Amino acid sequence: MDAGFFLKVFAALFAIMNPIANLPVFLSLTDDRDEAGKRAVALTVFAGLAAGSAIVFFAGEAILRLFGIGIQDFRLAGGLLILLIALSMLHGSQSSTHAGTGAEQAHHAAQDNPGVYPLTVPILLGPGTISTIIIFRHQATGGAMELALILAIAAAVVLLGAVFLAGPAIGRLMGQTATSIMSRLMGMILAAIALEMMTASLKSLWPGLGT
Repeated sequence: MDAGFFLKVFAALFAIMNPIANLPVFLSLTDDRDEAGKRAVALTVFAGLAAGSAIVFFAGEAILRLFGIGIQDFRLAGGLLILLIALSMLHGSQSSTHAGTGAEQAHHAAQDNPGVYPLTVPILLGPGTISTIIIFRHQATGGAMELALILAIAAAVVLLGAVFLAGPAIGRLMGQTATSIMSRLMGMILAAIALEMMTASLKSLWPGLGT
């Protein structure tokens, strides 16, 4: 397994899914449920995220080809999208790309079971996460990198599921300060990864930039 590639993918997915920053969203959407109800929603999120990630992993590039979109074009657009999400995190605000607009968030709160919508899609498995998986899937050449990619996606999904399952206890332990610090740290990591994606794409589209 390519340990360096594993850490890179895991860091990107952890930063963009950001279980610590999204935990308050989970708790607010399940505030009217008992402990068993919260666990049921957390398990729904885990199953939905695992299934959605698998679909993107296996079918993402095929869908791009169906629409005639080149991977480097998508990589540039995805990098820009991820950078915008990272900048929102650095400024301490939620990106509407994942969290939705004000009207969409009001609609989220009215959902009877928020496990699939809006927690899985679009908050956790939104455009940024989908772009990240497709881009790294294209980069994974050879068995070692493909194994690292699969394990990184699995580790990110399992960790997020564990955080949500332990959500009530973690929520009592963590304060706003810890959440803010974590969000900004993840924003820095995500911004660096986004810029690397955009730079690599530009060099591929215009080879003269690399000289």
